[in-house]
Amino acid sequence: MPTAVSGTPAELHGERPGEGAVAAVGGARGTGRAAAWMVALTACQTALLVGIGLLITGPARGLWPLTAEDRVDEALERMRTGSLTALSSVVSEAGNTGTVIGVTVVSCLALLLLPGLPRWRQAVFLALAVSAQSLVFLVITVVVDRHRPDVHRLDGSLPTSSYTSGHTGAATALYGGLAVLAFTRLRGPWRGIVTGLLCVLPLLVGASRLYRGMHHPTDVVGGVVNGTLSLLVVGSAVLADGRVTAPGARALSALASRPEPLPGHPAVICNPTVTGRADRDALRRVLHDHGLTAPVFLETTAADPGGGQAAEAARAGAALVVVCGGDGTFRAAADALADSGIPLALVPCGTGNLLARNLGLPLSPAGALDAALRGAVHRVDLGRVEGDGLPATHFAAMSGAGLDAAMLERANAGGRTKSLLGWPAYAVALLRVLRTPRMEVSVRLDDAPVLRRTARMVLLGNVGTVQGGLRLLAEARPDDGRLDLLLLNPHGPAGWLRAVWTLWRGGAARPAPAADTVPQRTGRPGGAPVEFFTFRRAEFTFGTPQPRELDGDPVTSGRRLTAEVRPGALTMLLPARGE
Repeated sequence: MPTAVSGTPAELHGERPGEGAVAAVGGARGTGRAAAWMVALTACQTALLVGIGLLITGPARGLWPLTAEDRVDEALERMRTGSLTALSSVVSEAGNTGTVIGVTVVSCLALLLLPGLPRWRQAVFLALAVSAQSLVFLVITVVVDRHRPDVHRLDGSLPTSSYTSGHTGAATALYGGLAVLAFTRLRGPWRGIVTGLLCVLPLLVGASRLYRGMHHPTDVVGGVVNGTLSLLVVGSAVLADGRVTAPGARALSALASRPEPLPGHPAVICNPTVTGRADRDALRRVLHDHGLTAPVFLETTAADPGGGQAAEAARAGAALVVVCGGDGTFRAAADALADSGIPLALVPCGTGNLLARNLGLPLSPAGALDAALRGAVHRVDLGRVEGDGLPATHFAAMSGAGLDAAMLERANAGGRTKSLLGWPAYAVALLRVLRTPRMEVSVRLDDAPVLRRTARMVLLGNVGTVQGGLRLLAEARPDDGRLDLLLLNPHGPAGWLRAVWTLWRGGAARPAPAADTVPQRTGRPGGAPVEFFTFRRAEFTFGTPQPRELDGDPVTSGRRLTAEVRPGALTMLLPARGE
């Protein structure tokens, strides 16, 4: 069986003419698909909002709460004072056309020109989100003719329809987009403060438009929905195809800097449901550009999601295994190749792509493979779990029981929603399972005394960041020889707010690992809505059978779960720092 290679794969076969051309071809195809996806969803967004507008001005205009809107407008008119009017004028200007254009241009130039900030993809995201919102707004105002409130309007009559609020929609797209960038780029307490202020600003703009008599309440709600949908549509097309680096993530340590030749051939394990012929051709050309010829393609099946193919590749003497699929496909391959020394390259093609996001990989197939082959060899930890009805197996990113597993079961059950929305389908599923009952759980971490808790979710992490840049496990690293644990147990709305705020701030900093095996508590004591620990081995006993998951795939429910870290069990090719 081949042994682990070391060094920089980009140098394994000397100079390669046309390096990067294949990645550009793959990227061009990906850009075309992303553009088509964005256009289609924007058309659906327009149709949805136009339909709601026609309903408001037509069959539903005599129904509550539309019948109460005039009273709201009149009440706000009676509340006017000189100070409030002056304040509303200033706030309203934040959503004015000139202000929005100016802030968008300055922000995009800053993103492109200032050192240390995101690159062109984030600037394109912001510009397209604002532009898409404006385009949808113009179509709506042409189709839906709604009169403005019958009160004294402080800004005079405008030529556009009252539905939707253009100021509110533009402010939502602009400041909401900046909030997304701030949340994923800033560190420490400033991240929550800046993100929160940016999220509140569109609401203040909407309130000022109501106060000034320019819109009905449903017009403002429509503006918020228009801006939010534009962010989701453009973000799914633009940001989801680029590198998403986990906030606070630190670079892994490469084994060596000098290469050794790779004997044998590359094997490519691909999930045929998410890897088409065009993707395979692009990957084949990337491998060829890096001097890796005659790749063998092995397709996964419903019965064998990657483990059997990985074992077959190892028996055939593969020098490199490329895994094309989601987190579940990679988990199955990693389970088969743990401790083999055969290097793996991850090509994310799934819905969540959680591990790829945490490792800083591009999310386009050709780009991810090209970045990995130009990178270096790293040793990555795996988590090993087993339980009642769950044979011993590995996970690479996260495992858990309770709320997250119930969410994944619901998302996978709604296959069409998941395929249409992508990873936002998980957020939809989460809203539907928030009332999942609490569990009684006993936790034994390493050699420490047993902890007894109630919890809604038990989450084990080899990495810490989920979609949207949220750091659930602030200090989790895939090469530190430990696993991280989150116990989530909020009570009531206040508890949920405290939990969200704690996670939003990045949880708690981890102390330096102790030399012995005593687990490290990194969060709050029992009774808090969120607790954090680190450990090498953990045993969980639940009061009742709980749904469980491994790297985004639901597994059989059960009452017991044992987890331990396997330090450096996996050999991976990952982009070099700064890639």
